[in-house]
Amino acid sequence: MARRHSTTRGFARTSNLLKTRIRKASESRGFAESRLLTHWAEIVGTDFAAMARPVDVKYGRQGLGATLTVLTTGAMAPMLEMQKEALRERVNATYGYNAISRIRVTQTAPTGFAEGQVSFQHRTGPEQAAAPSPEIVKESEAAAAPVGDEGLRRALESLGRNVLSKSRR
Repeated sequence: MARRHSTTRGFARTSNLLKTRIRKASESRGFAESRLLTHWAEIVGTDFAAMARPVDVKYGRQGLGATLTVLTTGAMAPMLEMQKEALRERVNATYGYNAISRIRVTQTAPTGFAEGQVSFQHRTGPEQAAAPSPEIVKESEAAAAPVGDEGLRRALESLGRNVLSKSRR
């Protein structure tokens, strides 16, 4: 019987080396299912992933479900607050049962300010990439021309370009 030769030549996969450390770090924050941290965008969808990130899971004393804390920016907090139930359903689909009974929205991380400094990438759509037409630029400049203050006039021109280009789309 021939002996099988190793193709790795003494090397191991990074995922195998880090698996126990990742599990230990995620369990210290209450994430029994570390896939919730590593595959957040796939689990909750790109819209929710752009608004929030999971911070920790706390289990109550009665064991009647856990509380998932998600971190978001100030502008997204009201939108996320209204959609908490849909987010909870998606997260519980990962666990396979109602593991999360409550979702808490926070704008800073509960463990410290360093973790609260997350950047949620601003999504640019095709409407933001296109420059306004020259007619729209002239029309917005003409509308703001009587304003004497330079800063206010520029702001009004920008507002006019945005409003006119959106209404013509």
